[in-house]
Amino acid sequence: MTKKNDKLSKDTEQTKPADSKNTIGEEVTTEPELSELEKAQNETKEMKVRYLRAVADLENYRKRITREKQDIIRSAAAAVVEALLPVLDNMKLGLKSAENHPEAKDVTSGFKMVNDQLKKSLSEQGLEEILPDGELFDPNLHECISHQPSEEVSEDHIIETVRAGYRLNERLVRAASVIVSSGQIDQKGQK
Repeated sequence: MTKKNDKLSKDTEQTKPADSKNTIGEEVTTEPELSELEKAQNETKEMKVRYLRAVADLENYRKRITREKQDIIRSAAAAVVEALLPVLDNMKLGLKSAENHPEAKDVTSGFKMVNDQLKKSLSEQGLEEILPDGELFDPNLHECISHQPSEEVSEDHIIETVRAGYRLNERLVRAASVIVSSGQIDQKGQK
């Protein structure tokens, strides 16, 4: 039986390629040798892809920095405007009370001009005043400080604006403080 095994092993050795030295079950793969030109072309393609990615990354970085810079400028402007809102409120209250004193008419007209100029300057920077009298109550823009029954104004609509609200470049800076209608009162004193 050993003669048969020896003969089988000699036959398998003869069928194997002479240059193959791998174990059973593995395939022999030989890569074709690339010329230097092909190697250089592949390297050029790889470098071009890297270059395009770097350029795209740089452009995205520039856009992001520009956006962040604009956001910083807007937030700085918002801080200044928020600091000026109490001044606007006090100016409005002072002018309202000065209208009751006819002897101070000249001073009142001067302060009205200053108030108008301040409002114009701030509106040029993107500030909008929110005076929602008669509008439907919106909790995103209005702060309800009171509910009152009303014959003239329908339910959930604003009767009066107590303190104006403001938006700066479409961003709410301060909600308007308002009195909201709770609807009509029936004859029994109930809503």
